[in-house]
Amino acid sequence: MTTLVTGATGNTGRHVVAELVRRGERVRALTRNPAAATQHLPPEVELAAGTHTAPETLDAALDGVGRLHITLTAGLADVGPELVRRAVDAGVRRITVLWGGYVGPVEQAVEQSGVEWTRLEAQEFMSNTLTWAESVRSEGVVREPYDQPSAVVHEADIGAVAATALLEDGHAGQIYNLTGPQPLTPRERVAILSRAVGRDIAFVPITHERAVDRLMATGASREEAEYVIGWYAKPDESATTADATVERVTGRPARAFEAWVAENAHRFRAQRVTAD
Repeated sequence: MTTLVTGATGNTGRHVVAELVRRGERVRALTRNPAAATQHLPPEVELAAGTHTAPETLDAALDGVGRLHITLTAGLADVGPELVRRAVDAGVRRITVLWGGYVGPVEQAVEQSGVEWTRLEAQEFMSNTLTWAESVRSEGVVREPYDQPSAVVHEADIGAVAATALLEDGHAGQIYNLTGPQPLTPRERVAILSRAVGRDIAFVPITHERAVDRLMATGASREEAEYVIGWYAKPDESATTADATVERVTGRPARAFEAWVAENAHRFRAQRVTAD
């Protein structure tokens, strides 16, 4: 049976693909650019050109697919229910959906699809730390408006839970809150990162308004930016408390932030320029 993974080259999708491949499954990766995707995905993965935000174009991608992983992305809320309908009509019988931070039209459509489903309510991703990379490399500084704790989760753990729910029985109708093993404040994460890269990194508080403007400069609407920065100001208890779901589902403890940093420390080190 083939599993179709949407967002297959993204921060979480590539880990879903990798875990399915590790377990010997047939995987079809949905990607806008198959040529570029070959650099990020295992060679045995079948590539399907397309995007889940245009479900009317995905008949070929859904052909022969029995399992589907959906990652919520921008632009999917309006067309996601159509994607779910087409997937079920094509023969998909098990769906995992990585939520977008709240239960919206796509999550509701999956729940009402009539097939086995599992919703992954992952909290803050460890990869969000990459938004600090440029300022760390160039200035040795991290600027954030708040210093609230967050039990950040490794994307590979999200991929492992998704693969388990797709492949094994007993996960239908489950809603999984996914966190890392320990809540950490941004200052604490900065300290861990500082030790890993071997340089002092300063934590500099900024205003709420500056943080909103910074996020809007990346293309977010004001409403979206206010929602995100507001979450950092007062995160939900589900995000600030370590949850054992990763270990319960996969059989092994959730990865620590230190492990993520060890894998990605090179992205935060300044490039050395050598003379010819």
